[in-house]
Amino acid sequence: MTGTFTVINPATATPLAEVPRATESEVDAVIVRAVAAQRGWAALPPVARADALREFARVVEAHGEGLAQLEVRNSGHPIGSARWEAAHVAQVLNFYAGAPERLSGQQIPVAGGLDVTFHEPYGVVGIIVPWNFPMTTASWGFAPALAAGNAVVLKPAELTPLTAMRLGELALEAGLPEGLFQVVTGSGSVVGQRFVSHPDVRKVVFTGSTEVGTDVAAGCARALKPVTLELGGKSANIVFADADLEKAAASAPGAVFDNAGQDCCARSRILVQRSVYDRFLELLEPAVTAWRVGDPLLESTEMGPLISAAHRETVASFLDDARVAFRGSAPTGDGFWFAPTVVLAEPADRIAQEEVFGPVVAVLPFDDEADAIRLANDTAYGLAGSIWTESLGRGIRVSRGVKSGVLSVNSHSSVRYWTPFGGMKASGLGRELGPDAAEHFTEIKNVFFATDVP
Repeated sequence: MTGTFTVINPATATPLAEVPRATESEVDAVIVRAVAAQRGWAALPPVARADALREFARVVEAHGEGLAQLEVRNSGHPIGSARWEAAHVAQVLNFYAGAPERLSGQQIPVAGGLDVTFHEPYGVVGIIVPWNFPMTTASWGFAPALAAGNAVVLKPAELTPLTAMRLGELALEAGLPEGLFQVVTGSGSVVGQRFVSHPDVRKVVFTGSTEVGTDVAAGCARALKPVTLELGGKSANIVFADADLEKAAASAPGAVFDNAGQDCCARSRILVQRSVYDRFLELLEPAVTAWRVGDPLLESTEMGPLISAAHRETVASFLDDARVAFRGSAPTGDGFWFAPTVVLAEPADRIAQEEVFGPVVAVLPFDDEADAIRLANDTAYGLAGSIWTESLGRGIRVSRGVKSGVLSVNSHSSVRYWTPFGGMKASGLGRELGPDAAEHFTEIKNVFFATDVP
């Protein structure tokens, strides 16, 4: 390695670690090792790959508290959230440990012979993950990719590489072959770009901003390799007049302020039917001001800091011309703190159109069902969203009308590892998670056997 970069604890604004910065030639060497490891891994019986992934899950679970503590220091996640994230990684590995034995092809009736299909692994998969959920997002890629018989090269974000690096160590401790799962730290312009351009990386998974995702997709198109993209969001939380307003208001802060709003699924627009708009705001204010922001190591903390000083400036810029209705509180002094903030907005306002990626939510009124659907779809994005209504018919109609990949009715749930996850429009391409995810890391090979007697 030719150099290092410094990782900062966002809650204290102090240096946490020095991490290697890989060069292009070092990335190439990693890929060479991955190619060699993948051949042996793919040749294993499915049950052997399944057992290896279950052991990896067991080791991750055994080190869950250490991973959580590391995530708190590196990412500023509250300790309760970080423990959930570490457990989630183990659960994802266990879930996809069942995939190798489920990846069966088909026998297709044809004249004159037998036709069968096989799921063939791509070979080496490059996974590029963001800084907001380093462990969980990584596992959504590497667990099904490994299950399908691929090797993985993983690039964590420069701001939050530490838990990914630790997962790489735990993979070796669990007995995965050397070179099968490698973590490469460094800049996106070097490591990520090499994943995209290298001919032996046959698929890329990218999670991050829409702007960078567009560049990744363009590079993959030039290289004729498939790509899965999970990008930005500007999700709507739609509250109808017949909803349980108390429950909708009480749950709204968690839907947008979780992880300090640094969540592509954040319900950062609350659309409220005009007849209950004032009442909803009355209920929302105490829920926001009660939101506990502070030391992420405290069990009672609900929200930690933003990831960096630069990102805090970006989030603050959205309030320059905004009509702030009310704010919560946040610590002062060291750390990249930002108070939860509620803004009254119009549909064309910047804060109602662009992804803030911070603890800021815009509230807008709507008139009727059609107006709610129109406003919900009035952004470039289409990742997640919530619909609050006591009418089953309305819940069905609106969920079919809103152009988002993941929706919840009377809930804010976005992620379950056993159901598909992904976005529409500028929020991405393809799907992660769910029972079919491992298939997305394979190519279908069709083989015809002639059986006619010569």
